[in-house]
Amino acid sequence: MKEHCIRNITFYQTSTDLKKPISDATHTLTEISFLVMRIQLDNGVVGESYLLAFQYSRNAIIGALRDVKDAVIGHTANEMGVIHKKLNRLFEYFGNQGLLRWGQAAVNIAMWDAWGKCLGLPVHKILGVHQNKVPIYGSGGWLSYTMDELLQEVTDYAQRGFKAVKIKVGSQKISTDIERLKNVREAVGDDVDIMMDANQGMDLPSAMKLAMAARELNIQWFEEPVDHQDFQAYESLKKTGVALAMGEREFGTMPLKILAAHNALDIWQPDILRIGGVEAWRESAALAKSFHLPVLPHYYKDYDVPLLCTISNGVGAESFDWIDPLIDNPMTVKNGYATPHDRPGWGFNFLDEHLTEIK
Repeated sequence: MKEHCIRNITFYQTSTDLKKPISDATHTLTEISFLVMRIQLDNGVVGESYLLAFQYSRNAIIGALRDVKDAVIGHTANEMGVIHKKLNRLFEYFGNQGLLRWGQAAVNIAMWDAWGKCLGLPVHKILGVHQNKVPIYGSGGWLSYTMDELLQEVTDYAQRGFKAVKIKVGSQKISTDIERLKNVREAVGDDVDIMMDANQGMDLPSAMKLAMAARELNIQWFEEPVDHQDFQAYESLKKTGVALAMGEREFGTMPLKILAAHNALDIWQPDILRIGGVEAWRESAALAKSFHLPVLPHYYKDYDVPLLCTISNGVGAESFDWIDPLIDNPMTVKNGYATPHDRPGWGFNFLDEHLTEIK
């Protein structure tokens, strides 16, 4: 297995065009940037992963990735569990949550890509296929959009065949959120589902008022209405009858256990980078299934769609087009469904001309 050993790891940065800053209830994003990890094996195979960075903590993230590099050189590409345990031990002193978990996940995802390429198989076919396509929704609806920009985005999604869209809420006035939701409903009609996401930017009274007011618009679910650790608030919000979604901020499954035990969660949304990689993502999905909860992950469709095809409670993926101009094989989306890449590993690679190496 020497030919499958990790010989080197390199890091790159890239970004996609952003004409002007975009805002949700808690953040203003001035750039859409990514960090890319490439691991090279002794046999020449290259495995790749990426993480969404925006403008935040760039030096700290790169430092975490470099700490991972020092720990994994010489291991074989299929030792994902060995590496996970090793990094858990090494990172325990400064905390296994946070940036170090992102680094742990990045190398895990790259190892799966490399191992799939060694086997000549897509990741989902290595793990076992439960379904061959996944419902996908169009995401965005930023609070910084004008009404015209908002309606242009959601109608574009509908024209492209998406059957669901998600928009941001958490404006300074609830009446503004309601107006936006009503206009989106009129624009896309009754055949397109609408979801709303407050990005933890609301307090409980405001979130409850919005949940009640939005019922007549047939909103499918309310994502992160309040702080993700305010479990009592989620219990209170369930009394409004709104379906609740959360999970993207979590580095483990304890919040899932707590919310599910109190019937305060309807949709589990793991983020593959925060939760620790493929195995951790799948373990959380299995736990969600034990509570009869569906899985609808956060952001990373090019990883999530293949993984959703391997579980029985995967109900959908989130779609942004941000990396599509930067990669060689954008994911196919048709009639509201996404199809996993059919090439070995994750089935796509970043194009060299868009990458700048981080020395």
